[in-house]
Amino acid sequence: MQTRFSLLAALLLITAITALAQDDDVVRVNTELVVLNLTVTDKSGQYVKGLKASDFKVYEDGVEVKPELVASFSLQESPYAAVVLLDSSGSMEARFTLARSAAIRFLDGLREEDVAAVYSFDSKVERVQEFSGGRDLAPLAYAIRAKGMTTLNDAIVEAARTLADRPENRKAIVVLSDGMDTFSKATSEKAVESALAVGASIYAVDMAPLQVGSAAGRQGAPQLRGFAEKTGGRFIATPGGQAMRDAFASIADELGKQYTIAYRPVNQKRDGKWRTLEVELNREDLVVRTRKGYRAPKR
Repeated sequence: MQTRFSLLAALLLITAITALAQDDDVVRVNTELVVLNLTVTDKSGQYVKGLKASDFKVYEDGVEVKPELVASFSLQESPYAAVVLLDSSGSMEARFTLARSAAIRFLDGLREEDVAAVYSFDSKVERVQEFSGGRDLAPLAYAIRAKGMTTLNDAIVEAARTLADRPENRKAIVVLSDGMDTFSKATSEKAVESALAVGASIYAVDMAPLQVGSAAGRQGAPQLRGFAEKTGGRFIATPGGQAMRDAFASIADELGKQYTIAYRPVNQKRDGKWRTLEVELNREDLVVRTRKGYRAPKR
């Protein structure tokens, strides 16, 4: 029954997507349902199963979402679509080979039903690999050389546009970068809104070299962390060796083990305004992570 209910909600969600509009580089989706993918862990970081809808309380702009507004609740290892963004700008010259290896590691973690696309970004954003379930990185990726400026925000906006047409309920943007945007037309706020509009969580991997001091090479970390926190994803500090392999295995694992709540908005106004979201659990020993809000459709 629960599976059938969640499938019905997914169909309603797809049917309800009535328009996509570009406004100053922000992807906007008009929909009648708000979908939240929630990661729940215990204090040790282990994923928690077995929770019920009554264990969660969702607040929109401080107002609790009543049970009658909830269209579906489920925990399922459903397929996901991801876009991997490889920073190929000049500042990544010493770390690009590691970033490319990290992308390969992520593709290795795809399940049979999952798909991923790969983009590189420097002074411009370029598609390296179409969505596929393949575990191999396209040959084009091995010809990329680090050069030029950094269009991180623009790359996230492009990834969101690419994910907008995907049918999967779970969507993710995996960013491999030192985090220093130097050339984007879009702001970081527009990048976040674009990801939120299509329900994509951002998993940001800080590729800045460890030996660089905080005054020089660590300025990008707060921006990457902000992308992750605002969209319900995760920030991973500069990885290497086994830590990097474990990080990418855990991202792939997490994407398949999230709870999903779909509800009708408390505020039905189509005013294009920001709605803040907060989720609470009735158990203090658990931690829940999801996106911080969404922008309402606009007439």
